[in-house]
Amino acid sequence: MKGPLFYSKILLFGEYGIIKDSKGLSIPYNFYNGALKLDKNLSEKSRKSNENLRKFAAYLEALQENDPGLVQFDLEELREDISKGMYFDSSIPQGYGVGSSGALVAAIYDKYATDKITVLENLTRDKLLKLKKIFGEIESFFHGKSSGLDPLNSYLSIPILINSKENIEPAGIPSQTENGTGAVFLLDSGITGETGPMVSIFMENMKQEPFRKMLKDQFVKQTDACVDDFLKGDVKSLFSNVKKLSHTVLDNFKPMIPAKFHKLWKKGIETNDYYLKLCGSGGGGYILGFTEDIYKARKALKDYNLEVVYNF
Repeated sequence: MKGPLFYSKILLFGEYGIIKDSKGLSIPYNFYNGALKLDKNLSEKSRKSNENLRKFAAYLEALQENDPGLVQFDLEELREDISKGMYFDSSIPQGYGVGSSGALVAAIYDKYATDKITVLENLTRDKLLKLKKIFGEIESFFHGKSSGLDPLNSYLSIPILINSKENIEPAGIPSQTENGTGAVFLLDSGITGETGPMVSIFMENMKQEPFRKMLKDQFVKQTDACVDDFLKGDVKSLFSNVKKLSHTVLDNFKPMIPAKFHKLWKKGIETNDYYLKLCGSGGGGYILGFTEDIYKARKALKDYNLEVVYNF
């Protein structure tokens, strides 16, 4: 058995903000992917994955009992496949903010959910929200509270525009410019990040009035402007707003930026060679970069590994 591939995702805009109803834009990133596989002779990594699936199956059983109306799985088939040595074979790095657990959730739902919403049907807003809710509950197994967006993106493999918590839709994004020098890129921090602790810091900060005010008046406004600019293909305005957003994050989200990147972050804003922002919850993993000139950015960041994900 070898299941279909499910891709990683990149939340271009909206990290943390979508908790407070900012806009968000998430795109599939097919450089990394994962699939369910069966094998009798498991490697150490596959064996770990198989053990995790066992625990995951127990969680799904409890979820199904507690909320039977939400989602039903063929648990018997799932358990049988796990006992035969099923594991999730994935090239998606864990703790890097590109949706490793999201792809696994999408794969399990695709194969074992009964009466599932499929990619081929007419995806109304209600269906998208129902899928997001199902995926949020399933993915909570991996890191506490989940929005369900990562698995949704992985499952549908289309860009998703988040207008608000209750309003999401498939998005058409401008097609890439073949030889454009503008780019969105991933910068490898070399450290694994954990979502749970970062979200806890954010929730703790939310108890302070000045932080809430900054989030509403700056962070959410700038995020919304970036999403609008990106979808309209207004590159000039986009970079102006990404610069502001990068500044706001540096000033207010320091714990989410690995310490050794604080200077590099500031340097980008000062030189305009590149602008950095969080990719996912931060704390490590990938950092997302935007540049109007990828050659300048590569030169300025020559000590780091850059992966271009989108060209302007």
